Amino acid sequence: MPYFNLRLIVFAFIGLSVSVASAQSLSLSQLLKTPYVSNLAVSPQSTDILFVLNKEGRRNVFKATPSEQLQQLTQFNDDDGQEISNLNISKDGQWAVFVRGGDHGANSMAKPIDPKSGIVAPKIVIYSIFLPTGQVKLLAEGDFPALNPDSKTLAFISRDQIMGVAVDGSAPAKLLFYARGSTRGLQWSPDGKKLAFASRRTTHSFIGIFEPGKKNIHWVAPSFFKDDFPNWSPDGTSLAFVRQPATGGETDSITAKKHRPWAIMVTNLNTGQTQQVWEAPKTLQGSVPAWQGGINLNWPTPQQLVFLSYHDGWPHLYSIAPSGTGFKQITEGNFSVDQISFSSDGKKIAFAANNGKEKQDLDRKHIGVVNVDGSSFRMLTSGDAIAAAPAFINQDQQLAIIHASSTLPPSPAIINLSNNTAPKRLAQTIFQDFDAQALIVPEQVSFKAEDGLLVYGQLFKPQKSSGKSPALVYIHGGPRRQMFLGWHFMDYYFYDYAFNQYLASQGFTVLAVNYRMGTGYGYHFQNPDNAGNLGAAEYLDILAAGKWLASQKNIDANKIGVYGGSYGGYLTAFALGKNSDIFKAGVDIHGVHNRERKSAEGPTAPDADLAAKLASVSSPSNYVDKWTSPVLIIHGDDDQNVNFTQSLDLVNRLKARNVQAEYLVIPDETHHWMVFENLLQVKLATATFLMKHLMKP
Repeated sequence: MPYFNLRLIVFAFIGLSVSVASAQSLSLSQLLKTPYVSNLAVSPQSTDILFVLNKEGRRNVFKATPSEQLQQLTQFNDDDGQEISNLNISKDGQWAVFVRGGDHGANSMAKPIDPKSGIVAPKIVIYSIFLPTGQVKLLAEGDFPALNPDSKTLAFISRDQIMGVAVDGSAPAKLLFYARGSTRGLQWSPDGKKLAFASRRTTHSFIGIFEPGKKNIHWVAPSFFKDDFPNWSPDGTSLAFVRQPATGGETDSITAKKHRPWAIMVTNLNTGQTQQVWEAPKTLQGSVPAWQGGINLNWPTPQQLVFLSYHDGWPHLYSIAPSGTGFKQITEGNFSVDQISFSSDGKKIAFAANNGKEKQDLDRKHIGVVNVDGSSFRMLTSGDAIAAAPAFINQDQQLAIIHASSTLPPSPAIINLSNNTAPKRLAQTIFQDFDAQALIVPEQVSFKAEDGLLVYGQLFKPQKSSGKSPALVYIHGGPRRQMFLGWHFMDYYFYDYAFNQYLASQGFTVLAVNYRMGTGYGYHFQNPDNAGNLGAAEYLDILAAGKWLASQKNIDANKIGVYGGSYGGYLTAFALGKNSDIFKAGVDIHGVHNRERKSAEGPTAPDADLAAKLASVSSPSNYVDKWTSPVLIIHGDDDQNVNFTQSLDLVNRLKARNVQAEYLVIPDETHHWMVFENLLQVKLATATFLMKHLMKP
């Protein structure tokens, strides 16, 4: 079969999809046009909620009120791929600030992107909004703004230096101070007179404090360690931070699992005395948590530091006194805690967790609240809710959240803490063209891999089907992700959930697999043996998913395909390279294919040969000799998560072996399909390819 770009086929399918969709309950274009809500920002004293709305690539800041009034605050009217992030409200509730530009889901520091292939150099810039009038002001070129508690100024990062600007834009931005290294984690003191930050210097890092009027940076307990994540005490007299070992020492094993130590330090800034108040258990589970927000260190009350650890086998919250006494576990149970926020008095913690009374809650997200002292733990949402991003509002009497379900897309919502009423969804006019009744409610399923591990998934069954249907295994990326029994709150998986709904409406049975290495099922599931570049054991779960589908009486075992993006693309390539006998076609979207590394200069690890052998075994590119199923490979060439050369390498190997392959390349696009037109093109190409190879004419 000839090799070609799918652009012409895609646009032909766009024309076809109008007539096809009219005969179906769901249209792909309409599904992907579902508004995406993110970036909630609130003021503790107010009931208004700010959020970012992405509708067909046009991203804007909106304000919603409890009376369901909706106001669009910005007017960015082009599908230009420039995201809005870092939305925050000043302490006095008068100002909002946000960043426009970049791809903050990239693996490295965000840089300007141009996914629309414009002719003007892109920038990452900071804006402010005066909320009483809605006036929007461009402040400066930069990123990661930190609002001063005085609500008049903010600090931000520009080219690794710290700048300052008035929030009303009354004067140009200026350099606050010069610092070597890569500066991160800006934290104003409670009185707004000092600025703490982390200065990362490749092998080590320091905590610094800048104070206007002083000629030098004050370095806090500099040492031969990596110090990071500074947090002020409520009275501003002390600073807590996380300490980890610096790089260096004897060359160690590459393949052996090792404890990654960390400790919490507290420095009294008046005396200069620094002490270690807590050290993580020296176990694998006690390592630095690979979790949303990582350690999540906070100092909410004078008496308590709060942080997250994985050391009991699940990511939970803990507290300890600044003196190092009174260590206590705040949340406990076989569930995962993340998306943490604190009440204005610091005494309550709101969080999201896959916890509830039903077994399906393992694959959902609910909102809970617990006192910082560990008392009065309660879950606030239930049923088929997928709830996220809790934040206290209205003098700590309510929570603003993002609320979704299997059929309702994510929306800003409010929960009352004084009673058990259901969340009140706001701004529903943005979904006025959305038909929730047309959606399929996915089912929770589980099955065992050949090594005995229990694997989880969500099954999308076509509403109308006769005889045996074709089927697809969908593989999420990450791999530190979890797909839910409903709409996802992350944009990449928000659109994948919509796409799975579409595929099911077209007659596919779709199995979304939560394979090992993913989150939500405890430490050992997330950190299995022989996984990743040490043997790719996670592929056993994908193989098990294909076999499970083939065993179902309503599935045509000769019409099973596979698709996924990022790490999902990696495992898709594995499925096609190792088991074309099961997976008859697949779409590999910006996956990693070759994990082998050239030897670097310097000391050789004692198990370097073993590591190289395992990396080879873990590379799908080494299985192309057995690859017989047709494949579509998709990649954007400004991908900052998976290098474009990963697909180049695989394409050249497939061409050399005359594997039936098609390709779609999108110039200047990133890993996250920032331009809606490109997102639609990718999904249409994927659907076209899978239907062509797995559905009867």
